[in-house]
Amino acid sequence: MGAPVSSWPWQNLGSFKYLLYGPLVAKVIHSRAWEGGRTEGVWCLHLLLLFAFRGLIHQLWWSYSSMMFLTRKRRIIKQGYDFKQIDEEWDWDNFMIPQAFIGAMAFYLFPSLKELPLWDLKGFFIALMIHAGVSEPIFYWAHRTFHRGQLFSHYHSVHHSSAVPSSFTAGHGTPLEHLVMSVLMGLPLVGASFMGAGSIGLLYVYVLLFDFMRCMGHSNVEIFPSALFETLPLFRYLIYTPTYHSLHHTEKDSNYCLFMPLFDALGGTINTKSWSLQKEISSGKDVEVPDFVFLAHVVDVISSLHAPFVIRSFSSKPFKVLPYIMALWPGGFLVMLAMWGWSKTFLYSFYNLRGRLHQYWVVPRHGFQYFLPFAKNGINNQIENAILRADKMGVKVLSLAALNKNESLNGGGTLFVNKHPNLKVRVVHGNTLTAAVILNEVPKDVKEVFLTGATSKLGRAIALYLCRKKVRVLMLTLSTERFQKIQKEAPADCQQYLVQVTKYQAAQNCKTWIVGKWITFSEQRLAPRGTHFHQFVVPPIIGFRRDCTYGKLAAMRLPQDVQGLGMCEYTLDRGVVHACHAGGVVHCLEGWTHHEVGALDVDLIDVVWSAALKHGLRPA
Repeated sequence: MGAPVSSWPWQNLGSFKYLLYGPLVAKVIHSRAWEGGRTEGVWCLHLLLLFAFRGLIHQLWWSYSSMMFLTRKRRIIKQGYDFKQIDEEWDWDNFMIPQAFIGAMAFYLFPSLKELPLWDLKGFFIALMIHAGVSEPIFYWAHRTFHRGQLFSHYHSVHHSSAVPSSFTAGHGTPLEHLVMSVLMGLPLVGASFMGAGSIGLLYVYVLLFDFMRCMGHSNVEIFPSALFETLPLFRYLIYTPTYHSLHHTEKDSNYCLFMPLFDALGGTINTKSWSLQKEISSGKDVEVPDFVFLAHVVDVISSLHAPFVIRSFSSKPFKVLPYIMALWPGGFLVMLAMWGWSKTFLYSFYNLRGRLHQYWVVPRHGFQYFLPFAKNGINNQIENAILRADKMGVKVLSLAALNKNESLNGGGTLFVNKHPNLKVRVVHGNTLTAAVILNEVPKDVKEVFLTGATSKLGRAIALYLCRKKVRVLMLTLSTERFQKIQKEAPADCQQYLVQVTKYQAAQNCKTWIVGKWITFSEQRLAPRGTHFHQFVVPPIIGFRRDCTYGKLAAMRLPQDVQGLGMCEYTLDRGVVHACHAGGVVHCLEGWTHHEVGALDVDLIDVVWSAALKHGLRPA
């Protein structure tokens, strides 16, 4: 048994907890349908709208603070949000359920609330005075008390368990803490109402501003210029800053105030670093240079909504199409158009691995745009500028994602390396590890495989590697010239294991298919029962056959000591990245100084695979 009032009664209900709002919804519907819109129903509607807006404020602050291309220079704690923190804060909005019913109960306990006007300016001044004179000092002393002994270990430690504050951390706490917070939030509202100055407008403005301030303090992004406090020194005692509150989260023995540092000054608990650190961070000069950059691209409009700054819980799980995500499609489409017209390559996310900063940069182009002939030069310019920027910054390795290394686009990166022979940043395509992942999925006792996309860069390497192992490779290609060129690269005693085929019917007795070119349902039907489809095609093929099995795209699990990773790469599991990404990670960890562009060196496949395993990367 835990401490009393330390856990939520509905903590095991998951999303079904929102059914607890049912009585309020029912009252609104009943009032509209059968009571002519009586006051009780209107009040419940206000409560439901208010709590929807409160959730939106938390979400918008999260979105802003997670847009690294806007906030990277003013982040306070440099760590990222990991899966552990995201899971712990999953039900951050639990506190709104009891507060909604406290609001409903207040309506029935105080009949005068039925006559509240829409607006009364006098009430705002009264609420402000009560907040500053009553709520602020009570919170200060209550907060200090929660930092002592068992009150901290049983209650407040939950709030402080989040390593990096976020707007969702503001709501992450125990019921006892939120009951105290509810009283402090309610005092100015009740006080103004008893003085005859309450209003519906005051309810909305005060509660939403209260949440806005709490989310700002937990945003982990400094938004105030230090010049403001240097020009108006007294202002620093009237409003706290995100830096001010982040110091409370990291050191826990100072900066206890709600919103006004004045009470820390009176209590002697202001952290001495508050102003100097705020000035340092607000200057935007403390920018870390990444060791490794994975240059990604957008797949399509729907998958773009998988970005961490859209919905954190959604991005922390493998991508799949959900109804509420489809509702956001129009917004995603407009963003796509804006990116196409104005955006440059931008910082998307990051994580840390063994003291090295790894970042995701995104070329602002969607998958279909890579296949538009007139878009080719623009995309290459975006990639080239990103490489030159990384080179100027001192990045060690930059790895190109699937379409950014397309052979027909830029020769797998050779275009940029040849154009800029003095690059210090090492440009890699990661295909060597991609090939290694696919080849290590193929059972050792397989004697024959069917290979589509056989004359592509990866197809060529896979075919040459397997034929050396005395595996017969049915290479699907209509180009005899390209087939023979690859066949001649194989050792003389292995060339017989490479066989050109021109139709899918040739693989009707082969149960191991390696798919490098998208195949339709009718083409999959030609595979025998029990076939396993390995694949390196983007996008991955759709698994039509229930009597067959389908491998995922080549991917590897990052080492267990990865830090600050809280998003999934497209459809991959947590902690798993595409093999081309993992190839760049290995390149960086090994400290290799060569570019990995153009054709694949088959002799390096086993070398790269061994290096990946040595550094703790594992097959997904």
